[in-house]
Amino acid sequence: MAKKVKKRKEIKRKLLHKYRLVILNESTFEEKISFKLSRLNVFVTGSLCTIGLIALTTLLIAFTPLREYIPGYSSTKLKKQATDLTYKTDSLVASLHNTNRYLESIRMVLRGDVASQEVNLDSLRERFKIDPSSIDLTPIKEDSLLRAEVALEDKYNLFERNATGAEIELFPPLSGEISNAYDPEKQHYAVDVTAPKDTPIKAVANGTVIFSEWTADTGYVIILEHKDGLISVYKHNGSLNKRQGEVVRAGEVIASVGNTGEFTTGPHLHFELWSNGNAVNPLDYIDF
Repeated sequence: MAKKVKKRKEIKRKLLHKYRLVILNESTFEEKISFKLSRLNVFVTGSLCTIGLIALTTLLIAFTPLREYIPGYSSTKLKKQATDLTYKTDSLVASLHNTNRYLESIRMVLRGDVASQEVNLDSLRERFKIDPSSIDLTPIKEDSLLRAEVALEDKYNLFERNATGAEIELFPPLSGEISNAYDPEKQHYAVDVTAPKDTPIKAVANGTVIFSEWTADTGYVIILEHKDGLISVYKHNGSLNKRQGEVVRAGEVIASVGNTGEFTTGPHLHFELWSNGNAVNPLDYIDF
């Protein structure tokens, strides 16, 4: 028992034993600063400084933007940005997929390698047929003058007369002789119409230009998209008057007859008509 008490007193004495920390001038040995220290004071002071440093670091991490510079710590703002980018990426992927499908269908039309499928021609005729009973055919003076002027200038330069109606009328892109008829068995999904070079080619109906470029096989090609899934294709043109994205009206000049492309034998128009992805015979709807 006496030894334990003696040992405790010895530990207490060592902890409370006073030391002096002196800072001297190296040249003159003049005492500049001195501190009275003990082991207990040093231990307590060091512990408090450590606790204070830990508390300050915790506050900086929890309540200041400095935490974002700590490796492995994720920022809320960065998480939100990453989530937004993920949504945008998904949208872009879906849009790119749809665009690729659309372009592939256009390529198939240009190559003419879409297999002809059975088409209900009667329903297609009904779709593009105008009901005379729904149109007021009583001409006014101004209308009569306009009709006479148009008839003199261009027989087929007619615009849609029923602007509010749902039906459209197909007009001949040009007048000429049929040199090669529509023949699905030979994968010729078009009619070839011969005409003098530079003869104007007109739109068969109101629509939008979805393709207007040069191709090696069929020369200058222009494709129009009309309502109700109807697409008209004009190949081997000598020149193109419209660009992709432009809106055209029925009877408006969009190109001229030419002899361009590898697969051509003379000035002519290679004209195709597609309904909802299926090739149809243009002679069933247009009188060339």
